[in-house]
Amino acid sequence: MALLQIAEPGLAAAPHQHRLAAGIDLGTTNSLVAAVKSGSAVCLTDEQGRATLPSVVRYCEDARVEVGHDALKAQKIDPVNTISSAKRLIGRTLADLKADNHYFPYRFGNNERLIELHTRQGNKTPIDVSAEILRTLKTRAEERLGGPLTSAVITVPAYFDDAQRQATKDAARLAGLNVLRLLNEPTAAAIAYGLDNRAEGTFVVYDLGGGTFDVSVLQLTKGLFEVKATGGNSALGGDDFDHRLFCHLLEQNQLSQLNEQDSQLLLSLVRAAKETLTTESSATIQATLSDGRQISSNITRQEFQNLTQHLVAKTIEPVKQALKDAGVGKADIKGVIMVGGATRMPHVQQTVAMFFGQTPLNNLNPDQVVALGAAMQANVLAGNKNDDEWLLLDVTPLSLGLETYGGLAEKVIPRNSTLPTARAQDFTTFKDGQTAMTVHVVQGERELVSDCRSLAKFTLRGIPPMVAGAARIRVTFQVDADGLLSVSAREQTSGVQAQIEVKPSYGLDDETITRMLKEGMNNAGEDMAARARAEAQVEAEGLIAAVSAALALDSDLLEPSALAHIQALISKLQTNLSSHTAEQIRAATTALAQATDDFAAKRMNRNIQRALTGQSVENL
Repeated sequence: MALLQIAEPGLAAAPHQHRLAAGIDLGTTNSLVAAVKSGSAVCLTDEQGRATLPSVVRYCEDARVEVGHDALKAQKIDPVNTISSAKRLIGRTLADLKADNHYFPYRFGNNERLIELHTRQGNKTPIDVSAEILRTLKTRAEERLGGPLTSAVITVPAYFDDAQRQATKDAARLAGLNVLRLLNEPTAAAIAYGLDNRAEGTFVVYDLGGGTFDVSVLQLTKGLFEVKATGGNSALGGDDFDHRLFCHLLEQNQLSQLNEQDSQLLLSLVRAAKETLTTESSATIQATLSDGRQISSNITRQEFQNLTQHLVAKTIEPVKQALKDAGVGKADIKGVIMVGGATRMPHVQQTVAMFFGQTPLNNLNPDQVVALGAAMQANVLAGNKNDDEWLLLDVTPLSLGLETYGGLAEKVIPRNSTLPTARAQDFTTFKDGQTAMTVHVVQGERELVSDCRSLAKFTLRGIPPMVAGAARIRVTFQVDADGLLSVSAREQTSGVQAQIEVKPSYGLDDETITRMLKEGMNNAGEDMAARARAEAQVEAEGLIAAVSAALALDSDLLEPSALAHIQALISKLQTNLSSHTAEQIRAATTALAQATDDFAAKRMNRNIQRALTGQSVENL
């Protein structure tokens, strides 16, 4: 009998063949593609031998699209149609950008759910722009590797939320890429560093890129890469240092209301000055604006550091929180791996060195280390034989849960849970005869839903009508290796089921994730008090409903004075619900429960008598 050869979709039919896979660092300022060749990960270069591709896309008049170095050159003369830093826009809304207070020289559309940029080729989204960059990198990889790419691993900031991760995957799909995994950038850097140096111990990855900051604490042990905790700021990066110097230049030269061309010109000049100050003690910025005005400013390294030291300081708070979450101290850290071009700034290096009391590790190129780690992971996931067997365990950055009665947030998957993960919890109905339940999925560290971020809602229908508390609804949360969430709910007796893939069409506003974590810590006592009060309210409302229903049926069992006493206690408890503390509400609830004990016994006797009436001893 002949054998039929099979293969996974998109993969080679012959298992012994080397599958072409690449790692892509889709960056804010620059992007790279890397692959494993002859057993080693290397960054792939263009025809001029350049590894980095500027993350810039220009939409030209003749329907052409320029990507990379050519687009970057044209940015000064055609700023409206030349898009850069799309990574800061992807998965976000215009409201997020207003909160960001970051200047972008573009013409935005009015779409509230998705950012659109007006260009001569029509409206373009950050997903479209990112797809052009990925498509160029894909072409470069196929030319250098000599065949079609089977698949790719694309890196994202550890603090990208669901919308930003989903938008990145959509961009890859538009570029014709099969995405094996979205890999957190600090984790990719740790893979490259750990495998290249055969390192073991607890390491911190400090990743300051063009538009985002991430920090991760990892344990490296004999090929096991375990992320212990992660933190960061998805709206802080090298662009913010450029913007601060840009604003200083405007103030220094008393400039205001520049057109897009002049703004882009000055932005490019201050970026070049920032890079010069990495190695030189001063830099000069000279330009002629479109109206003929001359700009000439000298900036020293010390001035630049004074202007931007507060931005460096903002990176240390997430570092402290990540160490606390991981349960380690500064003395436990074997090394600090520096990632991202912005870490080349001397005052960034100095601040990190002072905080940890040790010189950061810089033996790998900070621009390339993320792409190299992604290439190593892609090589393994593609199924190519690898001499170094290793296991990667990443984590989710924020707690995931759902809303319970009373506006409480019940955490199902705690933050820093290892990915992929799945957890389930059982819930029940609050009212008699309830046949449907709304599942509200939330993200954050606070105790009340109003203080968390809403992700999605769906309704489970067809619950059999039962008394309150009898139904059993199991809600299951699943987070895949890319950090993307799906939620399902199933009623256990009937088997009715509903589920949703959480795909929000908007992103978090500036520093929201960092704020959510910080508020979760700072307001822990206040949150617990609010939660206790809400729980006491739910308990009280349930008792009031039960006693009121019983009185409607059997109040004739009570003496008028006893009935009046119970009704007075109900009224007092209802008053306490709106303005009293958890302890006062619980005290009033206990008083009502004790006052109705005798009434409950009388009702039980009556119900027994009703059940026995007309029955013979034989039947019983």
